[in-house]
Amino acid sequence: MVIKAYILLKVSSGAEKDVCKRVADLDNVMDASIIYGEYDIIAKVNTQEISQLNELLDKIRSMPSVILTSTMIVAQEYKGRNKREEILGAQSKTEKHEK
Repeated sequence: MVIKAYILLKVSSGAEKDVCKRVADLDNVMDASIIYGEYDIIAKVNTQEISQLNELLDKIRSMPSVILTSTMIVAQEYKGRNKREEILGAQSKTEKHEK
């Protein structure tokens, strides 16, 4: 069974980009993003076992500049329809009208 989770990170000021890149490069991290708000980074992760999630958290928590983490394990997931094509289509229409 795949364990899906989101990990929120608070990091030292100015370290967001470096930490985000290092987190994104770790195994089991699907993507990582710099965010605004109480936390600085959010990482989407998938592991096969809780022990893998624990190992991943240990790696992240041991990184310099990581102050705090908060982990949310996904209980249920609902997929929305893929809006990427709609967004890209709307952008290309706007670009055509601007020319």
